[in-house]
Parts: sequence; structure tokens; C-alpha cells
Amino acid sequence: MVDQTNRALHYFKVASCWLLIGFFIAALIAPFTFMKPPVDTSIKKAPDVKIIPIEKPLHNVKLPKFSKIKDVKEKKRTFFAFIKPAVEKQNNKILSQRNKLLAIKERYLIDPKLTKADKSFLAKLSLKYKSKTQFGVLAQIDKLLLKVDIVPIPLVLAQAANESAWGTSRFARIGLNFFGMWCFEKGCGMVPRSRNEGAFHEVAAFSSVEEAITKYLHNINTNTAYSVFRTIRGQLRLQELPLTPEILATGLLPYSERGTDYVLEITDMIRHNRNYF
Repeated sequence: MVDQTNRALHYFKVASCWLLIGFFIAALIAPFTFMKPPVDTSIKKAPDVKIIPIEKPLHNVKLPKFSKIKDVKEKKRTFFAFIKPAVEKQNNKILSQRNKLLAIKERYLIDPKLTKADKSFLAKLSLKYKSKTQFGVLAQIDKLLLKVDIVPIPLVLAQAANESAWGTSRFARIGLNFFGMWCFEKGCGMVPRSRNEGAFHEVAAFSSVEEAITKYLHNINTNTAYSVFRTIRGQLRLQELPLTPEILATGLLPYSERGTDYVLEITDMIRHNRNYF
């Protein structure tokens, strides 16, 4: 009986010992069992990606996929071939008006009289080209001759390539605006994504390439910003010299905020692409 009691007492002590060890281990690991896993602070949350909606063209013209043309020479040929016919057409229209002006001037120098048709033509042209009419007939004609003149094709093509990134810009693709021309009525074109707060201008949109070229030429021929361009052109005409694109480009200083750098870039483009014109 005593042995059984001693044996039970022995087992009780062993069990108690293991129980104490268990409690001790549990106490040691308890603080760690509820800890959160370490956070990797080097991993930053990805910024929200702004999704830009796909714009539908504001015209029905089928444009060449300029951005898909990888060969540089082929891209240049394709771009110039696409723009050039409209430039030639509009320049020819302007030349026709100019020749008519010269004919009126020649007749007037011989006999200082104007026909009803001549008066009507001068009045319409003066209105279109924003030329004042309070001067004498010869002065009115000479002022019109400064404005009613062509812009050389190489200069037009070089500007179109530069301003439209060879036809790949948003404004060229969506609105056929190859020259970055602005307009100031709501809905007249495309709102620039980087437009300053408070600004209200848009980039003009056109329905055809011919319309875009017509507006560009009219802008060069009427905007007061390009009066120097027209003066240089007029002097070349007066001296019966060719309308050299590189010389005329110096009159486009106000066309870009880049000023002289822009003019140098345009003249450089004219020289490097002469074979394509």
C-alpha cells in the first residue's frame, strides 16, 4: 500500500514538472503568437493610372498610318505626298488672284479708271485679306500685293512636318491640324490637354486637308504677327528674286515661342529634305 502511494506521488511530481515546463514555454512564445508579419516599406503603392479616352476623328479623311511606317525615307515620302497636292492647289488659287491684281494695276497705270468688275474684285479681296481701303487705288493694290502671294511649298511642308510630328500628333490625326493653329470659340476644335488654367483657346479642327492648308496660308498672309515675313517676300518680288524658303523662314520668328531656335530648325529641315520636295 505504501509502495503504491509512493508510486502515485512520483507520477504526480513528474506530471507537475512537465506541466510547469509547458506553462513556461507558453509564456515565452505568447508575446509573439499575436504579432503581425513585418511590413515591407520598400514596396510602394502603384500610382493611379489615368485612362485617356480614345478620341474619334473630327473628319472623314482617311489618313495614312504615319506612325506605323518605320522606314524614315518612306515616311517622309508618304507625308509630303499627302500634304503637297493641297498646297499646290491653294497656292495656284492665290497666284491667280495675284495675277489679276497685277493686271488691274497695269491697266490703271495706262488709264486711271476702274471697271465695275475691278472695283468689286478689289473690295472683296481687301475684305478677305483685311487690307484697308481708304488709300488711293495704286496704294490699295500694292498693299494687297504684299498679302496676296504664295508661301513656297518646301516651307509649308517643313512646317507641317515639324508642327505635326510627321502627321502623328493628336491634332493632326483628330483635327487635320498640321500647323498647330488655334481658335477661340468653344467647340471650334480640340482642347489641349496641357492648357493652362483660365485659358480658353482650342486647337482648330478642319474637315479636309485643303481647308487646313487654306487657313494656314490665310493666317500667314493676314496675321499682323507675320508682317515681317510679308515684307521680306515683297522685297524679293520687287527685286525679281526667287522666293527662297530659307530666307522667308526668318520672317516666322513669332510662329513659335522658341523663336530663333524654331526658325533654325525649320531651315535645317528644308535643307535636309530638299530631295523629297
